[in-house]
Amino acid sequence: AVPSCHELPSWDQGDAKKVAYAVDSRGDFCGQKNTPNEMKSLLFYFNILLCSSPVVLLKLHCPTTTVCVSTCPDRFLTFLEVQGRYTFNRSLWAYYQQYCKPGFDNPLKPGLLGRDSDSHPFHLFPTDFKRCFPDLSIQDSILRIGNQTAFLDGSGILRNVSDLQEAAKDINLIRSMKILGFKILEDFASAWHWIVLALVLAMFSSFLFLLLLRFCASCILWIFVLGVIGIVAYGIGYSYLEYRHLHTSQGAQMTILDLGFHSDYKAYLKLEQTWLLFLILLSIVELLVLFLLLFLRKSIRIAVILLEEGSRIIGHMPQSLLFPLVTVFLVFVCIGYWIVIAMYPSIIPFPSGILRQHQNQLLKIPSINDRFVIVTAEKPRKPGPESCSARLTPSRSPHWPVILWTLCFLPCAILAVLPPPYPSGIQLLQGRERSITIVVVAVTIPKNILVPYFVLSLTRYHTGSIALGAITLTTVQCLRFFLEYINHHLKDSKRMQSKFILCCCRFCLWCLEKFLKYLNRNAYIMVAIYGDNFCTAAQDAFHLVMRNVVRVAMLDKVTDFLLWLGKMLVSVSIGALGYLFFTQKLPIAAPTLNYYWIPLLVMVLGSYIIAHGFFSVFAMCVDTLFLCFCEDLERNNGSLERPYFMPPTLLKTLGKRQYRKLKKKVWKRVKHPTGHHSRVY
Repeated sequence: AVPSCHELPSWDQGDAKKVAYAVDSRGDFCGQKNTPNEMKSLLFYFNILLCSSPVVLLKLHCPTTTVCVSTCPDRFLTFLEVQGRYTFNRSLWAYYQQYCKPGFDNPLKPGLLGRDSDSHPFHLFPTDFKRCFPDLSIQDSILRIGNQTAFLDGSGILRNVSDLQEAAKDINLIRSMKILGFKILEDFASAWHWIVLALVLAMFSSFLFLLLLRFCASCILWIFVLGVIGIVAYGIGYSYLEYRHLHTSQGAQMTILDLGFHSDYKAYLKLEQTWLLFLILLSIVELLVLFLLLFLRKSIRIAVILLEEGSRIIGHMPQSLLFPLVTVFLVFVCIGYWIVIAMYPSIIPFPSGILRQHQNQLLKIPSINDRFVIVTAEKPRKPGPESCSARLTPSRSPHWPVILWTLCFLPCAILAVLPPPYPSGIQLLQGRERSITIVVVAVTIPKNILVPYFVLSLTRYHTGSIALGAITLTTVQCLRFFLEYINHHLKDSKRMQSKFILCCCRFCLWCLEKFLKYLNRNAYIMVAIYGDNFCTAAQDAFHLVMRNVVRVAMLDKVTDFLLWLGKMLVSVSIGALGYLFFTQKLPIAAPTLNYYWIPLLVMVLGSYIIAHGFFSVFAMCVDTLFLCFCEDLERNNGSLERPYFMPPTLLKTLGKRQYRKLKKKVWKRVKHPTGHHSRVY
């Protein structure tokens, strides 16, 4: 609620169209119909030298006054030159005036030589390509503009043309980014229905995978493993054939470094070294997969049993399959919301906060909520052209922690909802003496309302535990971002000690983040099952994992690895179909796109996210079952007093035995028809 109230002025005063279209310092759109700027579609910068500031890339605008013009300058002219010739040659002023602010008609007005003047430009440069950027040229290996290598700025200081080039590069980068953004939007507008179709296909494939796991988990997983081995082996063979073919071709012996960077990837495929690199990398991957299968056979069998057991449980609770869709939807909504929130504050017009003298008194600048600054004087005045040229940029520092916390809280809430109904159709409840009581959930709660019941229960009792776990993870992520920011600014430093210490800190925080993610996952399982608070559940989960560290490391990671193979196969299959479609290698009419790899990338990433959401249900189920099995192994020994509750297949795989009480022989006398008596049992 706090961030929402924090951004209400942004929604009220901001305009998202100002990010995409040219806007002058008054906030008016260039070229807009039925406005004074209808015939002025170009944007002119008063002092383009200020565009070399780093603020250009941060705020996506140049910190100088801008006006809308109909045509860009075609000659080199400075304001000092116009002032010097104004008395005897006013034709220059007539030409120069069209690039000044409306209403400015006196070039000899005192106080106009300062570099902070916002009523006139300091200089005009000849432009090219209908852009109001300097037309720089190279003559005799020397950078020039208008046959000059230097020029006078608005303060009479001699400046080099290279300064102008740096400023033009930064502002041109923004223009190129906007053009690229428009082309990408055009591609999405042309191919959005194909993207949706690909994501639906990925959803259907993931759902089909979950259904197949219920009946033939062992076959499906081994098919996936063998399929990966076969695909990698095919890649090795194909790379070897291409390498042998190019080994005798002329011009293919050039190295990748000699070729340099090329936007056309086909240039790299014509090199012998490229296919040799593919051959080596694929061979290493193939050997790693084979060694993993060789040494982890038993762990894979146990993982298969857990997956089959989880499939059987999910078959009784189909509502749990909706949670991946809910998670993905909420994450996308969260990301979209924060993108809009980050965009709106940078486009709010506000009265300029420049200190000015008014009636021999310095204007006071109070603050509102420590965020918005307004200019007040003894006499109220309406914001005019000079006071609306700046932009208000509210502080974005509180946003990033809230974004990270939200993105952590949503998956954590889903993780805490799934575990209670999973442990083999039973729920482990904590008694008064910390003993385990087995209660059949299907009998206690109808299975059609099982998942909604636990959603309401966790929302009512364990929201604080979920939020606390998300806060701990967010704190570490904020520290990592802070260190990455420092590392980015110190990358050119020559102090090796500082770089080494910073690298160690970054590595330690990375390890801590991975540890907290795994600990939170197990802690939420304990919270959902036993109802403990987050700290107690995290402590119990940590001790349980450490007491079974070898078994946890083997089984849990093998299960994650097998599910990761499923994610990769789903996303790669969708990506391959999309590539064949957009390159018109399928008998289906494909739309004409500027960059087909952008929709293709969205297809691959979207299908991977969808597959990850579906498979996370199984991953959480397996983790929950495995922690319950660890508890079962520690608390029970298979005796009559403490029997095991795990499935017989898992008992057999783990080498455990369930002891059963033998029936006592009861002898009794029965009378035969012949009249003799005998003892039977």
